[in-house]
Amino acid sequence: MFSITTKQIDPEGLKQQVMDPRSGGFVCFEGWVRNHNLDNKKNNKAVLELHYEAHEKLATEVGLQIMAEAAQKFTINHACCSHRVGQLKIGDMAIWVGVSADHRQAAFEACEYILNQTKARVPIWKNEHYKDGESGWVEANL
Repeated sequence: MFSITTKQIDPEGLKQQVMDPRSGGFVCFEGWVRNHNLDNKKNNKAVLELHYEAHEKLATEVGLQIMAEAAQKFTINHACCSHRVGQLKIGDMAIWVGVSADHRQAAFEACEYILNQTKARVPIWKNEHYKDGESGWVEANL
C-alpha cells in the first residue's frame, strides 16, 4: 500500500495494516520535519515549516510500483508507505514506511529500499519556509 495524504499520519493504524502472524520482524521509519535545513552544513537555516506538494495520481502510481518492486526483491509479508503533503509544522511526520517479514533482515532492507526509492522517484516537492522570511525548494524530484 502506498498513499499520499493531507491528514496527519497515523503510525499505529498503518502498523496494523502490515501486522501478520507469519512475521518475526517489523521495521518502520518515521520522517519528521526538523527545525533546520541541511544544505551541506554551509547555509544551515532555521526552518519554521514545510510545504509538500505532489502530483497525486503520478506519485501514487510510482509509489505503488516501488512497493511492487520491494515485494519482488525482498521476502516480505506486507509493506506500507504514506507520505504527507500540504503544510507541515516542526515535529510533524512527513513520511512513514513499515515492513513486516518472516525475518528482520528482509524487513530492514525492504524498508530502506522503499524509503530511498520514494525519495528519489516519487514526484513530491518540498518547500522549506525559513525564520528569516525566505523559502526554498529542496531535494525536488523533477
